[in-house]
Amino acid sequence: MCLNRILFLPLYRLLFFSINVILYITFERVIFTKRKNNFILSAVLSALFIAFIAMLKTIDVAPIGPVGTEVGFAHLNRAVSNFFVMDIKVYKVTEILGYALIAMGAVFALAGVLQVIRRKSLLKVDKRIISLGELYVILLGIYAIFEKVIINYRPVIMPGEELPEASFPSSHTMLAIVIGGSVMMMLKYYISNIHLRRVLQVICLATIFTTVSLRLVSGVHWFTDIVGSVLISCALLNLFAGAIKEE
Repeated sequence: MCLNRILFLPLYRLLFFSINVILYITFERVIFTKRKNNFILSAVLSALFIAFIAMLKTIDVAPIGPVGTEVGFAHLNRAVSNFFVMDIKVYKVTEILGYALIAMGAVFALAGVLQVIRRKSLLKVDKRIISLGELYVILLGIYAIFEKVIINYRPVIMPGEELPEASFPSSHTMLAIVIGGSVMMMLKYYISNIHLRRVLQVICLATIFTTVSLRLVSGVHWFTDIVGSVLISCALLNLFAGAIKEE
C-alpha cells in the first residue's frame, strides 16, 4: 500500500463511520418518532437534498471525470475516487445485494396481490401495503428523473460502455436504504414474534450498511453520489413512516 493510501485511510474510515451513524440514527428516529415529526424530517431532508444539488453545480466544479466531465466538490471527490479505484468484484457483490433487497420488497408486493385476490378489491388491501407500493413508485420516478437530468457522470467508464453513465444519486444506495428501511418498518406490523422480527431487522440493517459502504468502495460512484442518495432516501423513509403510522 502506497504512502498516500496509508495517510488517507483514517479519513475514509471516518467517512464510512459517519455515513453509517447517520443511517442508524435516521432509522431509530424514523421508527420511534411521532408521525408529525416524520413529515417534518422528510421536508427538511428533501430541502437539504435540493440544496446539495445546487452546491454540487456551483462549488469547486472541475472537469475531473472521464472525458472531461465536470463534478462539484472536485477536490473531495477526486481524493476519494483516487483511493477507491474501480473493483468489478465488489461492484458485482452490490448487484447481488440489490437483488436480495428487491426480493425483500417483493414479499410484501406478493402479499398485496394475494389480498386483492382473496378480498376481490384493491380498496380492501392493507393501507400499509398500498403505501409501500406508492413509496416504490416514487423511488422509480426519482430514478427516472435523474437518468434524464444529469447531475454527475460516473468517475469511471463501465466495461462494455463507450461513455460514462449518470451516477447521481447512486441508485443502488437509494434501493438499499429505501427498500431495506421500509421492510424494517413493515416487519413491525406483520411479524408478531419479537425475536424473529429483530433478527430480520438486523439482517435488513446489515444489508443496507454493507451495500452503501461497498458501493463507495467499488469505485463506480463519486462520494457525493452516495451522500445525495442518503439524503433523498432518508427523506422518502420519513415520508413513508408518517404514512403508515396511526394517528
